[in-house]
Amino acid sequence: MSILIKTIRIAGFRGLENIEIALEQTTILTGMNNTGKTSFLKALQLALGNRQFVTQDDFFIPGNSVSEKIIIDLLIVPINDDGKRGEDFSEDWEILFTIDRIRNDDTGNSFVPLRTIITFDAIKNSYKTQQFILQNWPELKQDDVNWFDIDNGNKTSFYFDEVPFFYIEAQRDILEDIKLRNSYLGKMLSKIKYSKEAIKEIEAQIESLNEEAVSSSDILSNIKTTLKELDTAMDTRSEGIEITPFTKKIRDLNKGLTIYYTDQKEPFPMEYHGMGTRSWSSLLTLKSFISLRSINAQKDQSVFFPILAIEEPEAHLHPNAQKKLYGQMDAIAGQKIISTHSPYIAAAAKLGQIRNFYKDETVTCGKIEIDSLTNEEIRKINRQVINTRGEIFFSKVIVFFEGDTEEQALPIFAQKYFNKTPVEMGLDFVGVGGHKSYLPFLRFAENLHIPWVILSDAEPDAVRWVDKHFKNCQTPKNKNDVVVFLDTGNDFEGQLVSDGFTDEIKQAIASFDVYKNEQHRDAKEQERLKEISEFSKEKLYKIITEDKTKYGPAIAEQIIQSNKDLPPKVIDLFSKIAAILKMQEAEA
Repeated sequence: MSILIKTIRIAGFRGLENIEIALEQTTILTGMNNTGKTSFLKALQLALGNRQFVTQDDFFIPGNSVSEKIIIDLLIVPINDDGKRGEDFSEDWEILFTIDRIRNDDTGNSFVPLRTIITFDAIKNSYKTQQFILQNWPELKQDDVNWFDIDNGNKTSFYFDEVPFFYIEAQRDILEDIKLRNSYLGKMLSKIKYSKEAIKEIEAQIESLNEEAVSSSDILSNIKTTLKELDTAMDTRSEGIEITPFTKKIRDLNKGLTIYYTDQKEPFPMEYHGMGTRSWSSLLTLKSFISLRSINAQKDQSVFFPILAIEEPEAHLHPNAQKKLYGQMDAIAGQKIISTHSPYIAAAAKLGQIRNFYKDETVTCGKIEIDSLTNEEIRKINRQVINTRGEIFFSKVIVFFEGDTEEQALPIFAQKYFNKTPVEMGLDFVGVGGHKSYLPFLRFAENLHIPWVILSDAEPDAVRWVDKHFKNCQTPKNKNDVVVFLDTGNDFEGQLVSDGFTDEIKQAIASFDVYKNEQHRDAKEQERLKEISEFSKEKLYKIITEDKTKYGPAIAEQIIQSNKDLPPKVIDLFSKIAAILKMQEAEA
């Protein structure tokens, strides 16, 4: 039996005004930059690790005032070997935590409710940290009383060697680890021990190796002979000069340590490798460090539960390496909380491990409630959403639609309307592959707190399915605020024809005509343009629907160049996006 930080609550820290997040044994934090992922990891460090980094800027600033204190609550629970919550802590954990820290809920389940409070001590001109054990684990908000207003309970301390906290920042380099004695690699190297017999044997081998290296080299032999003249100038009882190309004493082995990676049978020192390999190696040395501590704990028959906060493990690594890295991190003992901007790591994780941060007026964090989904629904989200469109973990707003033409045309229209690229806005356009396929995408976005809108075809069957999926995704949103249907009976191509963009469609069709040379163009172009100009609406519709990805962007560009207003339904869609992003219509 082990333990788990099941829930963490944070109030008044950096951009986190009031937030609660449930954790797993491995938790993946996703979301755009500056949404609070690093702040969350730092809050965990405040509760369990080093607190020396605290400054006035770490206190949340509501309006023109500054929060007086930072409050961090952790709910620590026992878990069984299968990862499920247990009723009681094991005897070893009970002895470690003591009954003063352990509480029981109404059903008899044990837990440790740890509170950490950081305030500024004006007398000492420094920041003061106090820890408490709450009497219970309060509701997030009950009868207008917030969790952080509940009585602090009994004062305590919560620092155990058996529950070490490791914070691994995004900037990692094994070459730096080798140099620093306080790095995880440095700590392991400093504890290398051999028996007296082994030391004697190894040092004898090193001495023999040094002698052979010097005697076999004319240069080293000459240097040694010349340096012996030092005896004539110094009043010492020297026993001679030694040149040691190799470390002479076992205790100095770590000082000259060099790590080589063999690439296609050719070894290269770590200095020759890029930052990806060096960053990855640094993480793996931490894994080794934790593994050694775990082995020692087993030998001592003591409990051991490390907690790791890891920032951006994907730094400098290619996609396949990122996928492999997730498995290596997941296998590390203890509890891991990993922040990432990698869709590959997010896709490699289990659906229930993902927590997505989104920043609007406040920071919120969403998760997919897998217990409420069937296995088939989970499979659809993984297959249709995460495995194909992993970038939407990091969206500001997602636009869902059905067809290929929309996927090509809408980003072009958006840049014209907003005068910004969709990338600048964090706007992602996602085709769901037909009107029957919206639900997995809606559940994904809704559960992860990512705002979304729909531009839907308006054939009767499409309208019926969209209405059904909107209801089944259980969103509190008003449908009129997030769903735009085209005119009755239309798909997107038909809507462009109905809106009177036939000239632009004809120009787009003509733009793909190819002529052998200028003479051929002069002879045939006018005849071809006359032919296209006589195309009926029905024929135009047929042509552009037969090759949507070809004509979609061309039609959009022709509409932009015509200086006409954008299609009304597109304007309606973009106005809803502007409202979500709190943009002024003037800016739009």
